Amino acid sequence: MTATSAADTGRATVRAAQRLTRLLPSRQDYAGLRSSWRSDLLAGITVGIVALPLALAFGVSSGVGAEAGLITAIVAGMVAALMGGSSVQVSGPTGAMVVVLAPVVAVHGPGSVAPLSLMAGLLVCVMGFSGLGRAVAFIPWPVVEGFTLGIAAIIFLQQVPLATGTSGVPGHNTVVAAVEAALAAQAPTVLLTLALVVMVAVVMVLLQKLFRALPASLVAVLLATASAELLQLDVPRIGALPHSLPAPAMPAVDVATLGSLAMPAVAIAVLAAIESLLSARVAAGMAGPDGRPTGPYSPDRELTGQGLASIAAGLFGGMPATGAIARTAVNVRSGARTRLAAAVHAVVLLAITYLASGMVSRIPLAALGGILMVTATRMVSRRTVAAILRSTRADAAVFVLTAIITVAFDLIVAIQIGLAAAALFALRKFASLSGVQREPIPGPSADGDEHIAVLRLDGAMFFGAAERILQEISQVKDVQVAIIRLSQLRMLDATGAHALVEVIAALELRGITVLLKGVRPDHLDLVTNVGVIRSLRHHKHLFQHLPDAVEHARSHVLRNAAASA
Repeated sequence: MTATSAADTGRATVRAAQRLTRLLPSRQDYAGLRSSWRSDLLAGITVGIVALPLALAFGVSSGVGAEAGLITAIVAGMVAALMGGSSVQVSGPTGAMVVVLAPVVAVHGPGSVAPLSLMAGLLVCVMGFSGLGRAVAFIPWPVVEGFTLGIAAIIFLQQVPLATGTSGVPGHNTVVAAVEAALAAQAPTVLLTLALVVMVAVVMVLLQKLFRALPASLVAVLLATASAELLQLDVPRIGALPHSLPAPAMPAVDVATLGSLAMPAVAIAVLAAIESLLSARVAAGMAGPDGRPTGPYSPDRELTGQGLASIAAGLFGGMPATGAIARTAVNVRSGARTRLAAAVHAVVLLAITYLASGMVSRIPLAALGGILMVTATRMVSRRTVAAILRSTRADAAVFVLTAIITVAFDLIVAIQIGLAAAALFALRKFASLSGVQREPIPGPSADGDEHIAVLRLDGAMFFGAAERILQEISQVKDVQVAIIRLSQLRMLDATGAHALVEVIAALELRGITVLLKGVRPDHLDLVTNVGVIRSLRHHKHLFQHLPDAVEHARSHVLRNAAASA
């Protein structure tokens, strides 16, 4: 090994070590804890109470049971609080993850969720260490809001079986399953479950308006459970829950099972990364009760922390976890400033598991369905939807398309098609800003100037606009010299450079001498390598200043006139 290669290896090792250090916890994570520990403690208790019914509901709705949802909220919530990149992010099971998990559970069974958590968590960790955390910034706003609307619709429809007291058909499309569940409903069970759903919804809405400090979802569940117990209603319940956390263990899977779970794991990892980063980004811009923003976050560390959280949840028999924007918002509004609040939220849920699992097992499933129905409606902001629909036709189309595909197919397909549609519309807009302008020759006119065309290329000459620009330039008539100005060309790719070669060749074939003016320094290598300069009649036909190019063009016209005479 040479000294140079050894030095390069050493520098690479140092950079890797520095990157790893930035992904690990530090004392700076708890800066200000001495002054904020009381508000952090109160915020953690509040979030823990709010998270309990949501964790149970998401576990049931995903098909793996309330126990898995509770385990995920405890284990993943604690790991993400300590290892994640946000000081106020609260993690656990979420509605978006349920949307992806439910069809996987229907096909592969509940036993597939733990290995899925491990596989997806490992992929998310790799994303974080690879520095992909900032990629979420490239997802357009209409795409994000579109699949948020689609998720909300799916979560609402997934609760129809719980609201009607029926069992959904595994593996069916959400809309089809909701219709089948509604048609299979039978009295008097459906009347009792719908009454509980309405009770939960009314309580949550009223408490949100009248007593915002109270945990509306928990109060609604308590009232619904108490009513079901006192009236001895014959409705489906959560059922028995463990009185403690299970011991961590590696799930038993074979190679064939791992292969069949590979694509679902990738989809879950992508969704977990997107949802966690979006939640952390929103949380970073939120202000607490004191009006101060919560502060910045580390996207790469957030991915690493969420990946470790899903791995830990899988070892305990839980499900993949992500950052939960609703619980994070409650955390911030309750005064959280450090990671202590999210850690306390996990401890509160752990205490409930040990002390009150018997009471929790009596909660009616319809009450959990009601909570998620209300939660789904709150995920969608009417003001946001109206703003997107009034923005531009392209953005409105991307928003609606993403939402429809989310409901009809799945989230990952929706994000892919939404991104593709957004990119297509952006390229069309970008291409429309590019074009060719014929300019007058600067300065006093001279004989023969009518035979000189000064053509200015504006904007970008890339694959989306090159063909149109080529056609516009090729239509130039009755000229002997064409000066093509490139100084205003902001972007040029290989396709655009090749189009320039074709333009020059076509004009020269018609007897029109082409002069290039103002090739930008950052474009020089590209136009040289693609052959733009070689396509010129002479290497001296490349100019940096327009007066020089005009003088040369006039000399060509004079020579042509003399030759004709």
